[in-house]
Amino acid sequence: MDLTILYRGPLASCDYDCPYCPFAKRRDSREQLLADRAALERFTEWAAGQTGDRISVLFTPWGEGLVRSWYRRALVDLARLPHIRRVAIQTNISSRTGWLAEAGEAGREKIALWCTYHPGQTPYERFLTKCRELTALGIRHSVGVVGLDDHLDEARRLRAALPEEVYLWVNAAEGHTYTDEEADRWTAIDPLFPYSRHPHRSAGLPCRTGESVVSVDGDGTVRRCHFVPAELGNLYDGSYRRALGPRACPLAVCDCHIGYVHLETLPLYDVFAGGVLERIPASLPPPPAGRA
Repeated sequence: MDLTILYRGPLASCDYDCPYCPFAKRRDSREQLLADRAALERFTEWAAGQTGDRISVLFTPWGEGLVRSWYRRALVDLARLPHIRRVAIQTNISSRTGWLAEAGEAGREKIALWCTYHPGQTPYERFLTKCRELTALGIRHSVGVVGLDDHLDEARRLRAALPEEVYLWVNAAEGHTYTDEEADRWTAIDPLFPYSRHPHRSAGLPCRTGESVVSVDGDGTVRRCHFVPAELGNLYDGSYRRALGPRACPLAVCDCHIGYVHLETLPLYDVFAGGVLERIPASLPPPPAGRA
């Protein structure tokens, strides 16, 4: 079986406090951190044992994972396993990058980072240096920003500084409506921004989640995705496997990339061929002519 897993444990602490972030940030207690570490180690042990399957993993923590040693260790350990096809994580890359060398050359080919730049939370030059370190280490990565007006100049500056082959994505801001002129500005930076600009109608439409893609929480509860609460079973007793199969989306719309990228009615598996988890397109169309 080819299975993609979006894992989100109980970790909720972050070293950033972005005012536009839709997730409530907090300082996890020692007990909460220990629980998160135990949950992640249990998941990593389970994944290591699934040698009859081909597994890809995207860690999507509420907080920042790579400042915690157990997330760094999980990426390295999983990347070394032959049946793990890809292991990726969403991160602000505020932590050091040298640990990635521990994965070895073969392991580094499997690790990928989905990196978000948060202006006002970290100096621009520090973030750019981290990106250059990832390139030097041979780590696949995408870079992105939230499409807020006061981020525009920084996004343009970052796009100009990054190598052409590093994709810079733009997420539409939560609850924000873009005029055509505003959208043109962001599309000049990210030609795929139109996919993020509006929520996608999804009710009754076929989606790969629940069939070849699942969401897993720290207790091992399996759901089709992060946005549909119905449970499919548990990872650790194997009950989820009986529930896997084609199914239509029960929600009216899907407005998050990690959800709508799996809709079969969108061409994004072709757009991101070979880089769905880390949000790296196979190739980019030229930005349309506009008022940017």
